[in-house]
Amino acid sequence: MTVKIGDRLPEATLMQIGDNGPEAVTLADKLKNRKVVIFAVPGAYTPTCHSAHVPSFIRTGGKLAEKGVDEIICVAVNDPFVMKAWGEATGASKAGITMLSDPDCSFTEAIGMRIDAPPAGLLARSARYAMLVEDGKVKLLNAEESPGACEISAGEGLLASMG
Repeated sequence: MTVKIGDRLPEATLMQIGDNGPEAVTLADKLKNRKVVIFAVPGAYTPTCHSAHVPSFIRTGGKLAEKGVDEIICVAVNDPFVMKAWGEATGASKAGITMLSDPDCSFTEAIGMRIDAPPAGLLARSARYAMLVEDGKVKLLNAEESPGACEISAGEGLLASMG
Protein backbone atom coordinates (compact mmCIF):
# COMPACT_ATOMS: atom_id res chain seq x y z
CA MET A 1 0.00 0.00 0.00
CA THR A 2 1.35 3.40 -0.96
CA VAL A 3 1.13 6.15 1.61
CA LYS A 4 -1.44 8.85 0.89
CA ILE A 5 -2.60 12.17 2.26
CA GLY A 6 -4.25 11.68 5.64
CA ASP A 7 -2.21 8.60 6.55
CA ARG A 8 -0.13 8.45 9.70
CA LEU A 9 3.45 7.46 8.94
CA PRO A 10 4.45 4.06 10.32
CA GLU A 11 6.93 3.53 13.12
CA ALA A 12 10.41 3.58 11.62
CA THR A 13 14.00 3.66 12.74
CA LEU A 14 16.38 5.45 10.42
CA MET A 15 20.12 6.03 10.83
CA GLN A 16 22.52 8.96 10.94
CA ILE A 17 26.11 9.54 11.89
CA GLY A 18 26.37 11.30 15.24
CA ASP A 19 29.35 12.40 17.30
CA ASN A 20 30.07 8.79 18.31
CA GLY A 21 29.33 7.08 14.98
CA PRO A 22 26.14 5.48 13.65
CA GLU A 23 23.02 6.13 15.69
CA ALA A 24 19.38 5.19 15.39
CA VAL A 25 16.79 7.91 14.83
CA THR A 26 13.18 7.14 15.72
CA LEU A 27 11.06 8.88 13.10
CA ALA A 28 8.12 9.28 15.49
CA ASP A 29 10.34 11.38 17.79
CA LYS A 30 11.23 13.69 14.88
CA LEU A 31 7.57 14.12 13.91
CA LYS A 32 5.76 14.43 17.25
CA ASN A 33 4.03 17.83 17.54
CA ARG A 34 6.09 19.18 14.64
CA LYS A 35 5.67 20.22 11.01
CA VAL A 36 8.33 18.39 8.97
CA VAL A 37 9.18 18.07 5.30
CA ILE A 38 10.49 14.67 4.26
CA PHE A 39 11.92 14.29 0.80
CA ALA A 40 13.39 11.10 -0.59
CA VAL A 41 15.77 10.37 -3.40
CA PRO A 42 16.72 7.19 -5.29
CA GLY A 43 20.37 7.57 -4.37
CA ALA A 44 23.02 9.82 -2.92
CA TYR A 45 25.37 11.29 -5.52
CA THR A 46 23.12 10.23 -8.42
CA PRO A 47 22.78 13.02 -11.03
CA THR A 48 19.25 14.36 -10.46
CA CYS A 49 19.41 13.88 -6.69
CA HIS A 50 22.77 15.63 -6.42
CA SER A 51 22.33 18.49 -8.89
CA ALA A 52 18.59 19.21 -8.60
CA HIS A 53 16.69 17.68 -5.68
CA VAL A 54 18.94 18.49 -2.70
CA PRO A 55 19.81 21.97 -4.03
CA SER A 56 16.09 22.76 -4.37
CA PHE A 57 15.61 22.28 -0.62
CA ILE A 58 18.73 24.27 0.18
CA ARG A 59 17.23 27.13 -1.89
CA THR A 60 13.76 26.90 -0.36
CA GLY A 61 14.63 26.11 3.27
CA GLY A 62 14.02 29.68 4.43
CA LYS A 63 10.63 29.91 2.72
CA LEU A 64 9.59 26.55 4.18
CA ALA A 65 10.60 27.77 7.65
CA GLU A 66 8.45 30.88 7.10
CA LYS A 67 5.51 28.51 6.51
CA GLY A 68 6.13 26.88 9.88
CA VAL A 69 8.28 23.91 8.84
CA ASP A 70 10.42 22.86 11.81
CA GLU A 71 12.78 20.52 9.97
CA ILE A 72 13.63 19.27 6.47
CA ILE A 73 14.69 15.63 6.28
CA CYS A 74 16.27 13.91 3.28
CA VAL A 75 15.88 10.12 3.21
CA ALA A 76 17.71 7.68 0.95
CA VAL A 77 18.31 3.95 0.92
CA ASN A 78 22.04 4.41 1.42
CA ASP A 79 24.21 3.76 4.45
CA PRO A 80 24.54 6.52 7.07
CA PHE A 81 28.21 7.14 6.20
CA VAL A 82 27.28 7.94 2.60
CA MET A 83 24.44 10.20 3.74
CA LYS A 84 26.78 12.14 6.04
CA ALA A 85 29.39 12.58 3.30
CA TRP A 86 26.72 13.54 0.76
CA GLY A 87 25.19 16.11 3.13
CA GLU A 88 28.64 17.68 3.49
CA ALA A 89 29.38 17.52 -0.27
CA THR A 90 26.12 19.21 -1.28
CA GLY A 91 25.99 21.76 1.53
CA ALA A 92 22.73 20.24 2.76
CA SER A 93 24.07 19.63 6.27
CA LYS A 94 25.38 23.19 6.52
CA ALA A 95 21.96 24.41 5.34
CA GLY A 96 20.30 22.53 8.21
CA ILE A 97 18.84 19.61 6.23
CA THR A 98 18.84 16.37 8.23
CA MET A 99 20.30 13.52 6.17
CA LEU A 100 18.82 10.18 7.23
CA SER A 101 19.60 6.70 5.99
CA ASP A 102 17.02 3.96 5.47
CA PRO A 103 19.74 1.31 5.17
CA ASP A 104 17.53 -1.77 4.79
CA CYS A 105 14.74 -0.02 2.84
CA SER A 106 12.24 -0.89 5.59
CA PHE A 107 10.69 2.58 5.95
CA THR A 108 10.59 3.04 2.17
CA GLU A 109 8.88 -0.35 1.73
CA ALA A 110 6.45 0.33 4.60
CA ILE A 111 5.15 3.47 2.85
CA GLY A 112 5.02 1.77 -0.58
CA MET A 113 7.75 3.89 -2.18
CA ARG A 114 10.31 1.20 -3.05
CA ILE A 115 11.52 1.18 -6.64
CA ASP A 116 14.02 -0.88 -8.61
CA ALA A 117 15.94 0.56 -11.55
CA PRO A 118 18.27 -2.24 -12.69
CA PRO A 119 19.59 -0.37 -15.77
CA ALA A 120 20.98 2.29 -13.42
CA GLY A 121 22.22 -0.28 -10.91
CA LEU A 122 19.67 0.85 -8.34
CA LEU A 123 17.87 -1.95 -6.51
CA ALA A 124 15.65 -1.54 -3.43
CA ARG A 125 15.72 2.26 -3.56
CA SER A 126 13.19 4.99 -2.88
CA ALA A 127 10.94 6.67 -5.38
CA ARG A 128 11.44 10.43 -5.55
CA TYR A 129 8.90 12.31 -3.45
CA ALA A 130 8.41 15.15 -1.01
CA MET A 131 5.82 15.23 1.74
CA LEU A 132 4.65 17.62 4.39
CA VAL A 133 3.98 15.83 7.65
CA GLU A 134 2.26 17.37 10.67
CA ASP A 135 2.46 15.46 13.96
CA GLY A 136 3.10 12.22 12.05
CA LYS A 137 0.23 12.65 9.58
CA VAL A 138 0.80 13.20 5.84
CA LYS A 139 -0.71 16.56 4.81
CA LEU A 140 0.83 16.83 1.32
CA LEU A 141 2.49 14.19 -0.87
CA ASN A 142 4.20 15.03 -4.14
CA ALA A 143 5.54 11.86 -5.75
CA GLU A 144 7.24 11.88 -9.14
CA GLU A 145 6.06 9.50 -11.86
CA SER A 146 9.67 8.93 -12.98
CA PRO A 147 12.71 8.69 -10.69
CA GLY A 148 14.60 10.96 -13.13
CA ALA A 149 12.06 13.78 -12.77
CA CYS A 150 12.39 16.43 -10.08
CA GLU A 151 9.56 18.91 -10.45
CA ILE A 152 6.63 18.42 -8.05
CA SER A 153 8.97 16.86 -5.46
CA ALA A 154 11.47 19.72 -5.59
CA GLY A 155 11.45 22.36 -2.86
CA GLU A 156 9.73 24.82 -5.20
CA GLY A 157 7.10 22.20 -6.14
CA LEU A 158 6.29 21.47 -2.52
CA LEU A 159 6.12 25.19 -1.69
CA ALA A 160 3.67 25.72 -4.56
CA SER A 161 1.49 22.88 -3.20
CA MET A 162 1.49 24.50 0.23
CA GLY A 163 -0.12 27.61 -1.28
